[in-house]
Amino acid sequence: MLPAIAVFAPLLGAAVAGLLGWAIGDRPSQVITILCMIVAAIAGVSNAVLLMTGASGAGVIPILTWITAGSLSVSWALKVDTLSAVMLAMVTTVSMLIHVYSVGYMAHEKKRTARFFSYLSLFTFAMLMLVSADNILQLFFGWEGVGLMSYLLIGYWYERPSACAAAIKAFVVNRVADLFFSVGIALLFFTFGSLNFADIFAAVPQHVNDHYMLFGTSFPVLEVLGVLLFIGAMGKSAQLFLHTWLPDAMEGPTPVSALIHAATMVTAGVFLMARMSPLMEYAPGALGLVTFIGGSTAFFAGTIGCVQNDIKKVIAYSTCSQLGYMFLAAGVSAFPIAIFHLVTHAFFKSLLFLSAGSVIHAMSDEQDMRRMGGLWRKIPITYAVMWVGFLALSGIPPFAGYYSKDAILDSAATAGSGLAHYGYICGVAGAFLTAFYSFRVLFMTFHGRSRADHHVLAHVHESPPVMTVPLILLAIGATIAGFSLRGLFIGHDWQSFWGSSIFTLAGTNPIARMETLSAWLHPLPLIVGLLGIATAYLFYIVRPEIPVWLAEQFRPVYLFLLNKWYFDELYDALFVRPTMRLARLLWQVGDATVIDGVPNGIAVLATDSSAEAVKLQSGSLAQYAFAMVIGVVVLIAIFLLVG
Repeated sequence: MLPAIAVFAPLLGAAVAGLLGWAIGDRPSQVITILCMIVAAIAGVSNAVLLMTGASGAGVIPILTWITAGSLSVSWALKVDTLSAVMLAMVTTVSMLIHVYSVGYMAHEKKRTARFFSYLSLFTFAMLMLVSADNILQLFFGWEGVGLMSYLLIGYWYERPSACAAAIKAFVVNRVADLFFSVGIALLFFTFGSLNFADIFAAVPQHVNDHYMLFGTSFPVLEVLGVLLFIGAMGKSAQLFLHTWLPDAMEGPTPVSALIHAATMVTAGVFLMARMSPLMEYAPGALGLVTFIGGSTAFFAGTIGCVQNDIKKVIAYSTCSQLGYMFLAAGVSAFPIAIFHLVTHAFFKSLLFLSAGSVIHAMSDEQDMRRMGGLWRKIPITYAVMWVGFLALSGIPPFAGYYSKDAILDSAATAGSGLAHYGYICGVAGAFLTAFYSFRVLFMTFHGRSRADHHVLAHVHESPPVMTVPLILLAIGATIAGFSLRGLFIGHDWQSFWGSSIFTLAGTNPIARMETLSAWLHPLPLIVGLLGIATAYLFYIVRPEIPVWLAEQFRPVYLFLLNKWYFDELYDALFVRPTMRLARLLWQVGDATVIDGVPNGIAVLATDSSAEAVKLQSGSLAQYAFAMVIGVVVLIAIFLLVG
């Protein structure tokens, strides 16, 4: 019963605010959606506690029969296990705090906000349906639901062309990945005859040696399925090559950024890999691809974050990088560590986005860090919680990120494969970059002399309690989540904790494997993180002229990073412009000239012919008599010739 309450309470709030918001007004809509989220959070956390303490067991809660067509039978049911319980508790708690924060952040919004709160709650419901799904098709329903709601929330300020473009970009890029995901779902049914997780996972060992034949080439069935599912995850989780929508998503209100980038949507891909671990474990080639993309993303996004000047975009690329760490863990079969980092990341990343929103709120909507500086005395609470968030993100003990990110790197270092070692090197380099850009944001925003406009600076003030209280609660979570959850998630009894919700092959113990790590490698991520902080302090406090000198001396490299490795320009040249040219050709030649031209030409011919024929009807008897005489003469001539 508790999982059902956690899942459907946000849907109730979304329905009331969305359908009746125009009648009851903004404030009642806010109160109702927040109350529903509080109920959902209590139910989600209670369900997790009961499951973890053994007071309740795993199982399935049937809702209704959804689809019955031939051999396809899909029910709507809620899967109750440790993995879904952890995700329900995390999503509902973080989303509830974001709902409360949004009351203060959207207070100056001139148009009605009932729609905004309805979208937030509906977004949360879609994510909860995704993580509690008992079959892959129901998961796909939630998957597409968060995609739709991200489109609506990113484009919430629809009067801004940039917001509309960002929403369309997020929707289209995700549809590219979702095409592969949907093909994977079809092949799952074709291979296993069912879409229920229990049926699929039970039959996986029987299909280890199966192959698909395509174009005369044989492909292992489980490898194909693993790759297709991972490409779907790449889109939602903004991994390298399908990441371009993520920074543009900052066009939405800051609470949206926190919800998308911390608790929902982008973590869906990581959850999918963990949920499908019984299949992925039998697809080592697919796991190798996951390792490579995850490690590459962790490094790639970190390099871009070092030079961005929009405070939200730096944190956005940080999200992209941290998701790379999670996929790196999944790629080396350390699925419990991936979920551990997913949960700790939800706390400190939502904290950082909401703190950035507090800064933007104080700075009269200014987001460029080059126009900030010296703010720590004016907004001390925001300053303090951002310290917590960035220390957690940088992997400094005892904050949450230290325990989960170091565990990821330790598991990669001891995995024993070349791709895992590549991922480890990328992860260590990413740890330095993460610490550097984190404290670059902190120092540029809060320290040094103020670079803000005098009129803006005169109105800088701390955010109201409705915004700062959620920040403080998230800061507490970012502080204690690591050491408090470590023993459960990745302790010696991790297998009994996760039960059957996460699978690893017999003989594969990613947690025990970490104990074989060399003593000198274990502190390496912490050391490089501290070096990153020291470098940021040198560059932006002690010698602020150094970054300017470096940008001038290495201008091509600086522009390469500032322009995000030119991925947008590359995709524009390879896909967007050719597609536009083809569309224009089909429109002007295919549609206007051929499809419309032929029937339109026949119509014009008939019109012109009738216009000329009408001229014969002059009303003159003399002309009619003359025409009759001519006709008679012609007939007689024909008769004589034929005779």
